[in-house]
This record gives sequence, structure tokens and C-alpha cells, in this order.
Amino acid sequence: MKFSQMEYQRPDMERLVQGYQVITEEFPKCSSSEEQMQCILRHEKMFAEYQTMSTLAFIRHSIDTTDEFYDKEHGFFNENSPELQEYIQAFKKAVVQSRFRRELEEKLGKLFFRNIEISLKTFSPEIIDLLKEENQLTTEYEKLLASAKIPFDGEELNLSSIIKYQQSEDREIRKQAWKKTAEFFSANQQKLDELYDKLVKNRDQQAKKLGYDNFIQLGYDRLGRNCYQADEVKIFREQIVKDLVPVTQKIRENQKKRVGLPHIGFVDVNAYFPDGNPKPQGGAQELVQAAQKMYDEMSPVTGEFFRFMRENELFDLESKHGKQGGGYCTELTSYRSPFIFSNFNGTSGDVDVLTHEAGHALETYLLRDVEIRENAEYTMETAEVHSMSMELFARPWCELFFGKDTEKFLVYQLESALNFIPYGCMVDEFQHLVYEKPDLSPEERKEVWLKLENKYRPWMDFEGLEFFQDGGGYQRQHHIYSFPFYYIDYCLAQTVALEFWSASNQDWQEAFDRYLEFLKQSGDHTFVQVVEQAGLKLPFRPNCLEALSQEILKWVEKAAL
Repeated sequence: MKFSQMEYQRPDMERLVQGYQVITEEFPKCSSSEEQMQCILRHEKMFAEYQTMSTLAFIRHSIDTTDEFYDKEHGFFNENSPELQEYIQAFKKAVVQSRFRRELEEKLGKLFFRNIEISLKTFSPEIIDLLKEENQLTTEYEKLLASAKIPFDGEELNLSSIIKYQQSEDREIRKQAWKKTAEFFSANQQKLDELYDKLVKNRDQQAKKLGYDNFIQLGYDRLGRNCYQADEVKIFREQIVKDLVPVTQKIRENQKKRVGLPHIGFVDVNAYFPDGNPKPQGGAQELVQAAQKMYDEMSPVTGEFFRFMRENELFDLESKHGKQGGGYCTELTSYRSPFIFSNFNGTSGDVDVLTHEAGHALETYLLRDVEIRENAEYTMETAEVHSMSMELFARPWCELFFGKDTEKFLVYQLESALNFIPYGCMVDEFQHLVYEKPDLSPEERKEVWLKLENKYRPWMDFEGLEFFQDGGGYQRQHHIYSFPFYYIDYCLAQTVALEFWSASNQDWQEAFDRYLEFLKQSGDHTFVQVVEQAGLKLPFRPNCLEALSQEILKWVEKAAL
């Protein structure tokens, strides 16, 4: 069904709650595992219908945050989802206590139960009001960023559309674009400080009420991490500092010589070539047509998948005023359909996000017929392997998107991938330090951010941009506010995706076949399992990036223009 034809209807919460009360009461009375499976299927249907309406409201709200109807409907779900969670969790508690658990595990798998057990630790009716407040605060933050109207070069830009000027080949234009961006954040700094302070303290209160020492483990459990914990992530970050940060410093030195600058400062971070970064050919329509050709040639299933997306209008790609920033892929569960949201701005990021979100969407498409939707779900680092690997598997078709800029893009893509990982680790360590000490003042949090800048990006020079040199840069990263502890997933996934890149250089088809198999089993396997089954090295293992980063550095230095 086309997205425009998907009818939204606010769920009847009273009926939904009654439905959950009925199956929760019936479940322990069932005389067989088959009867209990029917209760589980009723849960699946009820939750899918609710989730689909919630997602429709979310998508339409993020497309236009000024739309009063969907603003209210998004608020409805922020208000009611925590209360519904009480009844869903009561049912899931009955499931894990089933006297037929062994038989159910044979049907559903042990991971199904392990994931429920983790989720049960993250909720209690005692935190419902805190969850509502958290939802309200994150929505307020996203709307604040979406409200940006930045005057520049005779235009009124938002935080997405000004990016093309931040990447201009003209350094003075870059400086002015970043200055204007900094002015927006400085003007809203008090509000940004206040929102984050409230979020940190709110989440810390949730953790304490649930019996955690602090929010860190609760944050991990909310993300469903079922095969590694903070200690493994710390090992990964330490390897990045030891093995990758020196490589990125070498990349920055090469960039400095390439663009002819005495040093690389903050305004130069994303300026990789003297005549400008690679730019895609054409607008959204042309890029989607090029993507269809690529996916048709890549494999029959990818061609079929992308045609399904186009025929059902499962995209909203172009930036506009009032639209939420960033990009995402989500699932409209009842329709078994992915949806891709983005903010095209005329930079190479348009192609990055199109291939990235298509990786997410392809996985959803491949698992659309899995009856138990919870067995089609996966933790976020696994999801990001789907997307980041697709970006790299698209390299043989880059000429369709970039034409004469293809060689530039191939260098830019790999350098950007390596440069990103230390930044992502910085975001993650910042959150660990903040939630270990939730009573830090806004100024102290900024001091923490600046110390981490020196650790992960020691070459950084903010060149008088006060907002950034005072440590406010973390306030641009909406994951820190809205999706705590999510960001390291990108770093873990980028590491695995680069392993797929290395394998594809030896045999593209064999590596892509392994990737497709990775996608198909992601729902009922842990991250560790799917990585090992794909024959790849886990990011937590010693020297996970040492040889790989040197291989990439050698490739880009040989290919650099």
C-alpha cells in the first residue's frame, strides 16, 4: 500500500488495555504450549496495530513538526506509551514464567526469552511519570532544532540545508556558515543546557527506582544489548585511541596537504578537496532512479525491494522548513513496509543516507514474512551493520551518482568512515562520564566534552567559534539527548562494515552473499553470533582495527587525487 493511502486512526487505549488484561489472565491457564502460542500471536497483532499507528504519527510529525494534528497525535503516544508498557510487560512476565517454556523455546528460540528478560528489568509502573517527562523533553529538543531558521546567502536555512555551505570549497564561506550555526546554538544555549540537565537527572531517577546504580546499565538494557556490556565497549574505545586516532591524524595531515591549508581546523573537518567535496548528479528524483538501476544490477532481491519502496512511496527525502533534522528508517509493522526519511541538501550525504537507510530497509523487507515480529527485531549495532555495509557495497555503482566526482567520492567515503569512529567513541565516553556523575553542572559537562575532544581529535582547533571552543558541541548530536548510548552502535557497525569492504575487494560477490545471509539471520541471533558466522572479527577483540585501518590508509593514499 502507498504511504499516502495508509489511514491513521488513534488507538482505543481502553480496548487495547482490556485486550492485554485478557491474554495475561488466560496465558497461565492454558493447557498446552499451542494455546499459549495463540496468546502470543494475539499480543503480536495488538502491538503491531498500535505500533503502526504510533509510527504513522511519528513519521508525519517529523515530516512537518508544525502540523498541529500530528503534533498532538505524537504527543498522545508520548503520553500513553509508558502506561501501555505496564500491561505489555505484565503479559511478557507471564510468558517468561510459562510452565511450557521449554516447548515455547523450541518454537521461538532461547533468544526470544532472553530479550524479554532484559526488557522486564527496564520498566516498573513506578517510572511511568518519568518516562512521560523524558518523552516530552526529547520531543522539545527535536522541535527546537527543527525550528532553526538561519539567514545565509539570501536564504533562510535549517540545520540540514546549511551543511552544504559548511562543506564549501571556499574557506571563508565555511567559516561564515559555521559562525551562523554557532549563533543559533548560542542563542538557545540556556534552553539546551536546561533540557539536557533535566534528561540526565530524569534518567538517573528512573535507574535508581529500578534498582540500578545509575543509568548506564539501564541504558544498555533499554537498547536490548544481549551479548556485551560496558566493559567490552571500553576495550573497543581504548583500541580506537591506541590504533585508530594516530591513523586519523595521518589522514588529516594528508587532507591538509591536499587542500593546501597550514592546518585543519574545525571549519575544515568536512572539506576534503581543494575544488570541493564530491557532489551527486541531480536531485532526489534522479538519485532515486540511479539507485533503482544500481539495485537492479546488484541482485534480483535488491532490485525487487527498491521497486517496492518506490511503488509504495516509502520515502520522504528532501529538506524543508519545519521538518525534523537527520535521517532514519522505520517500519510500518502492519503493512510489513519500511519507510525512509531524510533531508537531502545537495551534498554527498544524500547518496550516503539513501544507501545507508536502504540497508536498514532491505533487512526489514527480507524479514517481512516472519510471523513473530519480535523474532525479526535486532539490536542497534546489528542494524547499523546492515546500513553501513550497504554504503560500501554500493561502491561499484558510484559513477551513477557522482559521474566525474566518482574517484573523489571513493576516497572521501573511506576517509570519512575512519574519521567518524573516534568521534563516535567520544560521544559514547561522554555519556558514560555524564551518567556516572549525573549532578555535574552544564559547565562541567562542557569541560568533559573538551577533554574528550583532545583525546579523540587532538588536532582540533575551533578558531574562535565560542560555542564550540567552550564545549557546547555535544548539543548538536541529537542522539545524546534523544537516544542515550545508541551512538557507539555506529562505531561497532562501521568496524564490521569495513571488514565487509576489505572482503569485497577480494571477491565482491562472495562478500555480498555473506552480507545477505547476515541480514536474514539478524532477527534471531545476537550481534556476536552474526558477526562470527559471517567470518568477521569482533570489534571487542584485540587489534580489531589495527591492520584494517592501515589497509584503508594505504588504499586512500594510493588513490588520493
